[in-house]
Amino acid sequence: MVLVTALWSVAGVVTRQLDSARSFEVTFWRSLFTLVSLLLILPLWQGRAVFARMPWRSRYFWLSGLCWSVMFTAFMVALTLTAVANVLITMALGPLITAVFTRVVLRHPLPVRTWGAIVLAGAGIAWMYGSQLSLGAPNFLLGSLVALGVPVAAAVQWTLVQKSHAEGLDLDLVPSVMAGAAISSAITLPLALPLQASLHDVGLLAGLGLFQLAIPCALSVVCARVLKAPEVSLLALLEIVFGIVLAWLGANEAPAASVLLGGTLVLGALALNEWLGWRTRRV
Repeated sequence: MVLVTALWSVAGVVTRQLDSARSFEVTFWRSLFTLVSLLLILPLWQGRAVFARMPWRSRYFWLSGLCWSVMFTAFMVALTLTAVANVLITMALGPLITAVFTRVVLRHPLPVRTWGAIVLAGAGIAWMYGSQLSLGAPNFLLGSLVALGVPVAAAVQWTLVQKSHAEGLDLDLVPSVMAGAAISSAITLPLALPLQASLHDVGLLAGLGLFQLAIPCALSVVCARVLKAPEVSLLALLEIVFGIVLAWLGANEAPAASVLLGGTLVLGALALNEWLGWRTRRV
């Protein structure tokens, strides 16, 4: 899951290297190449019969695909509207939303250590968010509202994975990532016309489709089968730290000192939660 977050985090810095692709066109190309990548990866991973085994009639399959499409679209559009740090900080609301969803839908009691980690991470996020708000960045509000679709859809996604397995359906939701890419590319194509991306842009977005979406998103679904939903969401917070650092080093989007302090609190929450969980399992 840590590797997944590292791969996810490259989107911001790569987006800043684009020449002419903007907004919905960025989303279209990335989603299209994610779809193509998964059409090749899934048969190699699960055999040629993977498409015949897909749960086409399952509501979980299509709901999961819809969640992925919302995450794919909202994330890239938000990156074209505001700073990388603003998008990632807004996405960090995921653990709080996920905790509420799993508590209400699945009735899962959460350990005290997880609640404590969520509170500590929330404090770090609030610190970072406040510093960015005070800067008065252009399109900050619009970009943040669009980015809010990512943690909401992610919370639904992790809950769906847990719920399908709790009901004994044992559905393979990895192909839903491909469905999400198909939905996202189909929806954004009309909005992206006329296409203006250069070959340089298309190459970068193809790389994002494979290495920043197809591979890590498939792996994240596998991780969600083992880890509890709030733990997955907490570990996903590493994307914030990785993404801000990469944008700082690769795109000169230097974060304020308060952002660095907030990131430290987030990392502390993750480390504390994992250490307490390991200790509890050993006992």
